[in-house]
Amino acid sequence: MKDLISNDKATIAALAERLKRAQSHSEYQRIQCVLIRATLGSSAKEIAQLLGWATTTVYVIHSRWAKEGESIFDLRGRGGRHNQHLTSEQETELLVPFTKMATGGEMLHVSEIKKALEERVGAPVAASTVYRMLDRHGWRKVVPRPRHPKADFQAQDAFKKTAQSGTARGRSPG
Repeated sequence: MKDLISNDKATIAALAERLKRAQSHSEYQRIQCVLIRATLGSSAKEIAQLLGWATTTVYVIHSRWAKEGESIFDLRGRGGRHNQHLTSEQETELLVPFTKMATGGEMLHVSEIKKALEERVGAPVAASTVYRMLDRHGWRKVVPRPRHPKADFQAQDAFKKTAQSGTARGRSPG
């Protein structure tokens, strides 16, 4: 195999220093993969056995090292919000007037929040987007209760039976 990794002292020193500053296990192993090759001149098969990798993975790392250099060690994290309309701070800013309304005891409708979001974004958004945004910011659905918790059903039934049939609303003129 063609020697893709130079084993000069400057490269080895830079890799050793980078190994000390590794932020994650995967970054550490990638640096080791290149460093072992540079210092010991081990084959891809031997390095793969040491790291618990497939031999082809070692070949890929060595090839990428030759083409890209140290940038192969800068791993971007997985997950996250890659397709967002607004940042978290912008969402918080958007919800400020609605938070004031909610703390004042007013009833909020998702359609109003959706309309404000669409105006801010400049494009239509799905209702599920609004619900997920509200969930991210700790909002929850609060629905008015259907009856008072201290309601006396027996008293209500008794009132229905004893109430006069001609109440003020139900009286017919004449």
